Amino acid sequence: MSNGPEVHSRSTSKHHGDPCRPESGLEVRGMATTPTYPGVYIEEVPSQVRRIVGVSTSTTAFIGRALRGPVDKAEEIHSFPEYERRFGGLSEKSNMSYAVYHYFLNGGRDAVVVRVHNAGEDDEKTGKATFAIRGSTLKLEASNPGAWGSYLDIAINHDVDEEKEKEDETIFNLAVNDRKTGARETFVNLSTRGDRPKFTKRVLEEESDLVRIHGEVPTGTGKPPEGATTRENGGISLDPESVSDGFPLEDANVIGDPDARTGIYALDDVDLFNLLCIPPYKEGDETTPGPVYAKALRYCEKRRAILIVDPPEEWRNTDEATKGIESPEFGLERSPNAAVFFPRIKAPDPREDNRVRDFVPCGAVAGVIARIDAQRGVWKSPAGSEATLKGASDLTFRLTDEEAHSLSSLGINCLRTMPGRRIVVWGARTMQGADRLTEEWKYLPVRRTALYIEERLYRGTQWAVFEPNDEPLWSQIRLNVGAFMHGLFRQGAFQGSTPKEAYFVKCDKGTTTQDDIDRGIVNIMVGFAPLKPAEFVVLMIQQIAGQKAR
Repeated sequence: MSNGPEVHSRSTSKHHGDPCRPESGLEVRGMATTPTYPGVYIEEVPSQVRRIVGVSTSTTAFIGRALRGPVDKAEEIHSFPEYERRFGGLSEKSNMSYAVYHYFLNGGRDAVVVRVHNAGEDDEKTGKATFAIRGSTLKLEASNPGAWGSYLDIAINHDVDEEKEKEDETIFNLAVNDRKTGARETFVNLSTRGDRPKFTKRVLEEESDLVRIHGEVPTGTGKPPEGATTRENGGISLDPESVSDGFPLEDANVIGDPDARTGIYALDDVDLFNLLCIPPYKEGDETTPGPVYAKALRYCEKRRAILIVDPPEEWRNTDEATKGIESPEFGLERSPNAAVFFPRIKAPDPREDNRVRDFVPCGAVAGVIARIDAQRGVWKSPAGSEATLKGASDLTFRLTDEEAHSLSSLGINCLRTMPGRRIVVWGARTMQGADRLTEEWKYLPVRRTALYIEERLYRGTQWAVFEPNDEPLWSQIRLNVGAFMHGLFRQGAFQGSTPKEAYFVKCDKGTTTQDDIDRGIVNIMVGFAPLKPAEFVVLMIQQIAGQKAR
């Protein structure tokens, strides 16, 4: 016998039927209050409507190289200054840094950054700056790889509590200063004894963003010598050979290991992301190769996210893009969870006195999507006259109307230069959007709306697991899911002038058979009529002969 039902929900963009309108009524049940005298008793009955909580629609994940920051760990950020503090800012070695910059410039709000690092073949070189304190066997190192560690200053003093010093003769104070960012950390009453509450190794691992113990704390390590032990006075010896920003990334660094949660799979630690950008990470600005995109696409399908695909560098005109999208070398199947944008953008580089150069468009496009979502909703196409690319001064190739039409019919979303030199996104199709495929997930807003509904219902129906699998449960599910869908209908997310025309929710004996009940399964069917973009606007103009009014 099953302990409770599994919840299976299905969404469709094709079917119409009777909607499940939010219901109201009285609940009849045994009174919890025992009457003791004649009179009126009041009992509060909890509402049967369980709120389906909202989720983000445009949190964007970025994977690539950075100057600093934790490696193979997903970090949430909410502005580019925060990226600069935690990951080192713009760098010619990091296309990801520019993608994040363009994302926030174009209206992005929430991002997840995964820094991946290639230390090379020598396992002894971690790429971390190390510090040997003269007169002591204690060694420190930067918390993560990168030349940024060479900007750390470290100071040690013995201004400690006398009573604590009597208990532990090894205690000392440690101060760390990052001259690059101005960040400072101070730790008092540290100990080199492993049995003490403030054991140095443990405290730095749990509380410091800047330094760690290098290796193990040697047995019998006493108190480090007092003094301002910085490189200026020679108290700290910096090992220059281990200071490195690493080598150009390889496919394996980005793909990572699902068991170790590295590379792409570091996103397993993130509750939700909606868009994924993997800017070029190899030397020569080479676009992400097929194997990485293929793994990333499978992961996006699993996580109900969209992969934003950058155009390869060799796509310099319409013919090359047309051949490239069908080429086996492109290495990416036509999935509804991926969208290609062409061409690349030209934009000023703040690091080079605003010299204009080429950039991949993924970060800017993700920012536009986030901006349109906030203004209009996930069901609005992130394209058109309001989908301007801020910060872009030109495109690497300007498309004509005929060229844009031919690429759109292949499922390639175009970036266009419009009158007034505005750069706009001029396409909103998934990779299943080629006209010859005639797929139901042809349009990006339709696919993203479905993913949004799936994610919210997945989270919003968890309460139903282990509930008795019978009509009372099905009624509550219809009530709660129906209320959610009706809310979207009122926001204008669906076609149709009435709920009946816009959506339906079914959960009854018709969707859940006795065999399903015996196996602990409850099936929920949800259908909606999606809003599809008006790609072709036809104006019918007729000339009439002017006549005098009678």
